[in-house]
Amino acid sequence: MNKSRTVIRRHQYADYLNVGTAEAAKWVLMGTGFTTLDEEPGAQTESVKYVNEVSSSSSIVSYETTFPFEAEQIATEEAITAIYEVGRNHYVGADAEFEYCRVELWNPAGAAEDAGHSFEARKFVVAVEVSDFTGENKMTISGNLNAVGDPILGTFDTTALAFAPAA
Repeated sequence: MNKSRTVIRRHQYADYLNVGTAEAAKWVLMGTGFTTLDEEPGAQTESVKYVNEVSSSSSIVSYETTFPFEAEQIATEEAITAIYEVGRNHYVGADAEFEYCRVELWNPAGAAEDAGHSFEARKFVVAVEVSDFTGENKMTISGNLNAVGDPILGTFDTTALAFAPAA
């Protein structure tokens, strides 16, 4: 098998939501119940055309990252319950913000003793935007996790359920 052509599959990303606090984190997997959890970096560009050139030049000036999601409302799934409560209770501001980690399970990190459970990751603060509660037989929740500020690069230990920022 040619590893240079191995395509990364969706299950090789793990998404965690901190349903605790920044001081006492409680990272829970956003897996069961989530039928969609994508990433849209939302690169923002700026263009300029100089008088002596025919074409414009563009550059990336910022990002407006969102993570669109859809989940079946499963009461025992803590991440779904936390998101549900934001929409149900109309939380705003800091009450609607969580820490969120996107972990690259194909990208091991750290020393050999960490192999198999420490991976490259990015931690975001996200504002939870609940758009819909829908369904007839199964209730679903949909919306976006909207990035607040820049991501923090680091590693995530999937055994200890802990994020460590890069040095």
